[in-house]
Amino acid sequence: MRIIGGEFKGRIFHPGKKFKARPTTDIAKEGLFNILENRYEFSNKNILDLFSGTGSMGYEFLSRGCLSATLVETHFPHYKFILEVIDALKISNAKVFKADAFKFVQKTPDSFNIIFADPPFDHPKFKEIPDAVLNTNILAPDGLFILEHPKEYDFSSHTCFKELRTYGKVNFSFFEK
Repeated sequence: MRIIGGEFKGRIFHPGKKFKARPTTDIAKEGLFNILENRYEFSNKNILDLFSGTGSMGYEFLSRGCLSATLVETHFPHYKFILEVIDALKISNAKVFKADAFKFVQKTPDSFNIIFADPPFDHPKFKEIPDAVLNTNILAPDGLFILEHPKEYDFSSHTCFKELRTYGKVNFSFFEK
């Protein structure tokens, strides 16, 4: 896993061969962040990274100067890896929770300007994720929710859907309230 932009650009971390997460590809991250950096000023944005896996997307936002990032991961080895990377990078504006993403979005009192979710593609509740996020108050006014998903999912009929971006096999659906 490599950080592709910002303060920590080029830093590489190896989660190990037994790691089960599927990190977002560098090409997809680069394409996504080209869009986001042209639309948003990160220095005043609080970010939520759901289903964090390696934490790759959270580190990208932090590397590019976001105000804070909250990473949520349920699997202990992944959670532990995220803590190790944050420690290695000496990041002080990140919070990491070992928690179920669905429960976290229901219980957190915080709101976020950008929410990114990259759940396992075989997650049994995959189709429910947009509503689980958008039917709460965790997305700040004028906030953006981004869901990474395989091509088999089509969220274009969702009332909050705004656009789809595709990078190879990686799809990002953008939602706004």
